[in-house]
Amino acid sequence: MKKLILLGLAILLFTACGKKDTRYTQQSPEIDSYKKVIESYEKQDWEAMAKYYADTAKIMNNVMEKDAQTFAQLIAQNKEDAALFSSWDFVDAESEYEMVVTDDGETWVNFWGLWQATLKANNQLYEIPAHITARFVDGKIVRENGYWDISKIVSDIQTLENAEKSQLEDDSVKE
Repeated sequence: MKKLILLGLAILLFTACGKKDTRYTQQSPEIDSYKKVIESYEKQDWEAMAKYYADTAKIMNNVMEKDAQTFAQLIAQNKEDAALFSSWDFVDAESEYEMVVTDDGETWVNFWGLWQATLKANNQLYEIPAHITARFVDGKIVRENGYWDISKIVSDIQTLENAEKSQLEDDSVKE
C-alpha cells in the first residue's frame, strides 16, 4: 500500500511539474498581432491597424493615464504627424518583441525599436529609440504605453518656424 501511495505521489509530482504555464516568450499570437500593428503603422494603414485594438483601448504615448487617447484620437494624431514626414519606418534589424504574463495573469507584449523618419521641412533623418508595451485581452489591445523622446524634432520644428517668422517680418519691413 505504501508503494502505491508513493507511486501516486510521484505521478502527481511529475504531472504538476509538466504543466508549467508560459510566462515569457518571443513567439505568440499576440506578438504576431503586434508585428502587424507596427507594419500597419509604417504603411499608415489605419483601418488594418484598428482590427487589433479593443473599442475601449486606452493609448498612453508619453502621457499619464489621465491623458490617455482613444484609438480614434491616436489615428487623428498619427495622420497629423505623418503629414510632417516624407517617410517613417521602424528598422527591422533593431526591432525586438517579447510577451510576458504577469503574476496577475495579464498578457503584455513589449516592443523595442528604432524609429527612422525624414522631416519634410528640412529633409533631415531622425532616429529615435522607442519602447511600446501593449496589454492584450481576448486577442485585442486594451492598453498601450509608448515611450520615446521627440525633443530634437520639436526643437528643429520650432527653429524652422522661428526662421520662417523672421523671414516674413524682414520681408514686410522691406515692402
